Amino acid sequence: MKKDIHPQSYRMVVFKDMSCDYSFLTRSAAETKDTIKWTDGNEYPLVKLEISHMSHPYYTGKMKLIDTAGRVDKFRTRYAKKQAPAGK
Repeated sequence: MKKDIHPQSYRMVVFKDMSCDYSFLTRSAAETKDTIKWTDGNEYPLVKLEISHMSHPYYTGKMKLIDTAGRVDKFRTRYAKKQAPAGK
């Protein structure tokens, strides 16, 4: 195995799914500037997720639309313009 290729900065980090307000604490080397106070009273670095196993349709069995950046609305707007009748 190659030496000195693995990060040395492993620490406890909170990952938070912003779409369903689910959080979990685990060890990670992910870089982040945000922090959050966890249920044990300690403050940990925070990594914000758009989707996790608690909100992904494959794992939940529910088809729900998750759109955090407005991409679906932008697509519908562009599609509506192309479908408009000619001359209007």
